[in-house]
Amino acid sequence: MITEERVLDFIRSFGVDRGSEALHMIEKEAVRDDVPIIRKETGELLRILLQIKKPERILEVGAAIGFSSVFMGENTGKNTHITTIENYPPRIERAKANIALAGMEDKITLIAGDAAEVLKGLSGSWDFIFMDAAKGQYIHFMPEVMRLLAPGGILVSDNVLHNRMREYLYALTHDEAIDTVILETGDGMAISVRKED
Repeated sequence: MITEERVLDFIRSFGVDRGSEALHMIEKEAVRDDVPIIRKETGELLRILLQIKKPERILEVGAAIGFSSVFMGENTGKNTHITTIENYPPRIERAKANIALAGMEDKITLIAGDAAEVLKGLSGSWDFIFMDAAKGQYIHFMPEVMRLLAPGGILVSDNVLHNRMREYLYALTHDEAIDTVILETGDGMAISVRKED
């Protein structure tokens, strides 16, 4: 029998390091300060999805210290713009500094504030949305996220294999406007595609 840990070790043994020096510095900071960031296998799947979709507008809910924003910035074209939201003041300042460290101030816009309120104030549509915030809040963000997700757009929800996510996963899988698959990658990922109008 192959254990989950052995499977992960096997998969990770094929990993190729593609990140910049700035991204590695942000990762080291996260590890040092015990700030949760996306796992390597989550990042690899995210990177492939970004290559497939080639989004021009990315919305991230939950910047933390900016690791995933910078990661997505490094794995998208020069015409892609990322808007990210963070509510925790110490992390907001670190995220700003890390976005500057990566030289991505023109590519990444950080909005400070409660995502529930910030999302209501956003207009237009995004072709790629990455949900990586407080797990218990996803279900409350969902109506605004669905309003902002463009037809054909991809919604990636991270860390979904937790009891607090049951209601959110039910809502995703039973929403007729989207098709959703739930994967075991990392702490669980749900990938949803909004159907074309």
